[in-house]
Amino acid sequence: MAFGIFPNTEVVFKLAETMGREITEMEILRTVPNYERIVVFRLGRIRPPKGPGVVLVLPLIDQWQRVDLRTRAFNIPPCKVTTKDGGLVSVGADIQFRIWNPVMSVVALQDLKASTRLTAQNAMTQTLGKRTVREIQTERVKLGEHLGMDINDLTKPWGLEVDRVELTLESVLRAPDESQSGSLIMPPSVPGLEGLAGPIQQLAMHFLGQSTAPYPPAKDTVLFTDESSTEAPVAESSSMIEELLAAVRLVLSESLVRQVGACFQFHISTSTDQTRSYYVDLTQNSGTCGAGEAMQPDVFLSMSEQDMMAMFQGNLRPIAAYSSGRLRVQGDLNTAMKLDALVKLIKTL
Repeated sequence: MAFGIFPNTEVVFKLAETMGREITEMEILRTVPNYERIVVFRLGRIRPPKGPGVVLVLPLIDQWQRVDLRTRAFNIPPCKVTTKDGGLVSVGADIQFRIWNPVMSVVALQDLKASTRLTAQNAMTQTLGKRTVREIQTERVKLGEHLGMDINDLTKPWGLEVDRVELTLESVLRAPDESQSGSLIMPPSVPGLEGLAGPIQQLAMHFLGQSTAPYPPAKDTVLFTDESSTEAPVAESSSMIEELLAAVRLVLSESLVRQVGACFQFHISTSTDQTRSYYVDLTQNSGTCGAGEAMQPDVFLSMSEQDMMAMFQGNLRPIAAYSSGRLRVQGDLNTAMKLDALVKLIKTL
């Protein structure tokens, strides 16, 4: 192919001769595939994008850069987001984007992918911070669409368009205020729940759907008392827990110890803002239970007195109590959920 068919090539060759450099045909002609464009700066001035096909690039005069127009993707690692209702969730995202204006993508940004990732992460944090935990759990597709439009508003001047945003809810790190959020739905991948029995996972949605329903009080619970009487509720509460401990002692056995093999330490908050400690030790012999602190507990469980009574009466499952924030666990979650075996035995009494 003769160089003379392209304009300005003679000037290029004369310039190369004065600099003592030999220019080949391969340095001038570039093949651009259909999914790419070449952005050329000629003597520092931007030129219209070139391609696809065979294009002319003038050595010593042109500076050029290839731009890929195909759809690409990146992921935002899970980050902590504080929701509108006071909850704390770990959320990540998978984002697909493409370049629709090659010139703007080269001129506006130095590092396109890093800038897009940072912008998308900030937009995700701000958008989800205006939502409740329940909305994030149940409306992830819709939220992803809204988030994509928010990101596009920011990246449009860069010549970049986001095609799809797929949110990934890793876990609920802190339950929201129940008065604002309503019942929670268990995310599909909560760290620590992978080893639970299949039936518990299958029934979790059923029980969580009823987790905000009022639990029937114990038979002897005093719902209303005279304002002048402050000792009656405390005495009644203590009596109920003693009855509960007595029921636990009835079902203690060596087989239960072999099945559970853990020591539970309970920190129970009463209606008078007091905290009482109880333990159930299922690690040796036939097991023991009582008031006070255990010697070497495997897991610590904190909950209200009412929820504790509801759980051991069978009105509140441990998995539902934990998922809705009524039960706070310190230690291994799988071990804490073994408490369900004890609850089932007490229900048979």
